[in-house]
Amino acid sequence: MANPTHPIPAPGPVPAGPPPKRGPVLIGIGMGMIIGTINYSIVNVSLPTLAARLETDFAMIQWVLLAFVLTSTTLLLTVARAGDMIGKKKVYLSGLALFTVASLLCGFSPNVGWLIGFRIMQGLGGVMTQALGLAIVTEVFPPEERGMAIGWMGGAISIGLVAGPGVGGLLLGLAGWRWIFWVNVPLGLLAFWVVLRHVPATPPARTGQRFDLAGALILAATLFCFALAMTLGQKKGFGDSLIWGLLLAAVIGLCGFLVVETLVDQPMMNLGMFRNALFSLNLAMGFLVFVTLGGFFIMPFYLELVKGYSPSKTGLLMMVVPAILGLLSIQVGKLTDRVGPRWISLIGLLILAPGLLAVSTLDADTDVWGYIWRMAILGVGFGIFQTPNNSAIMGAAPREHLGVASGLLALSRNLGQSTGLPLFGAVFGALAFSASQPGETAVGLTVSREALVKGIGGAYRMAGLLILVPIVLAVWSWWLDSRMRGKTGI
Repeated sequence: MANPTHPIPAPGPVPAGPPPKRGPVLIGIGMGMIIGTINYSIVNVSLPTLAARLETDFAMIQWVLLAFVLTSTTLLLTVARAGDMIGKKKVYLSGLALFTVASLLCGFSPNVGWLIGFRIMQGLGGVMTQALGLAIVTEVFPPEERGMAIGWMGGAISIGLVAGPGVGGLLLGLAGWRWIFWVNVPLGLLAFWVVLRHVPATPPARTGQRFDLAGALILAATLFCFALAMTLGQKKGFGDSLIWGLLLAAVIGLCGFLVVETLVDQPMMNLGMFRNALFSLNLAMGFLVFVTLGGFFIMPFYLELVKGYSPSKTGLLMMVVPAILGLLSIQVGKLTDRVGPRWISLIGLLILAPGLLAVSTLDADTDVWGYIWRMAILGVGFGIFQTPNNSAIMGAAPREHLGVASGLLALSRNLGQSTGLPLFGAVFGALAFSASQPGETAVGLTVSREALVKGIGGAYRMAGLLILVPIVLAVWSWWLDSRMRGKTGI
């Protein structure tokens, strides 16, 4: 029996062949990343309109968003492993095709039930692209260009985040709700054609692999329970028995998954990947940073309820951070290729920490420029951290497990956000309630501006403390990397 926890060798070379045209590869994979992120943000801002047009209540219409999110989170690693086994390009193209067809069907939905069903289908297609995009880029580009390529992917994701709210509002106003789904169809078809023509069909690193069905089912159930608990906990409260039951099921499922993975000959996830301390540390750092950024969702409450800005102005101001990410990603990626990821990611975290604390000083008298410069620090810090950290993770993964590594990276982002959102929401609500006057309720946000400011300030001060953990991990990874390079004489 193979020992799945045995250390795994470093990535091997890609099989010889004519070099692909790397520009079209970046365009094709980047477009797949864009339509995935823009799809999420477009639907998110469109929920009130969808509820009115489909004549349903808000509790039901939320499942239009949840169906996509839960499907994506649950199947991330399963799809990533399938890509390693049968070919990343084949799975990626299948995902693009499924996502495009599902988008077309979403626009034809006669009622909310059909829309939720097609969103599950859309989520399955989307997860195939999101799980394998970075893996394909890592496989195609040589190590000396990997940071630049991953920076392009970060820029593509940022474009989706920036464009989503604005494009969604424009389509709702000019063309109707069905076009928030139909807009994906031409983009999906174009991305499919570019990937089909220009991305090389690299064969799997190992042949004769078997799919670990038991591990896949246990992990999917575990991720579903955790994601559902984090989502419902925001509404029911984390003291609810259902939430505790889901979290307990997730813990039991995780333990069962680890046991299964140590017993089977060909596990879905080779646990030996985590024996690489640098791989594990960078993955943990990414997760924790996305947890701290979970507080970003409370900014609209500040901009609209404290400052009294219109939704359109709020949407523009919310673009500050993703716009800076898009501008920085490629240049930071190129710098990473020249000097390595360790120092750069640490510098990003050291900028992010004061940025979080600066946001905690927002008050009712802060003007637009005061808001912008605070959020700009966050954008710069995160932009400098994200690309080198992603590059370090993908560079440490063996070629035969690039798909799983890419899936783990996407999963750390999803789970970080789904953990951070309820965590900071609870802190924000508790502090706002403690500062409220009799008769005011933090749940309904019918509290004074001062109470809201106190809640936001406390949430971001906690984020500023939490970011110290990834800073310590970054220093540790730099020390380990320096020690390893000293031993090998590099």
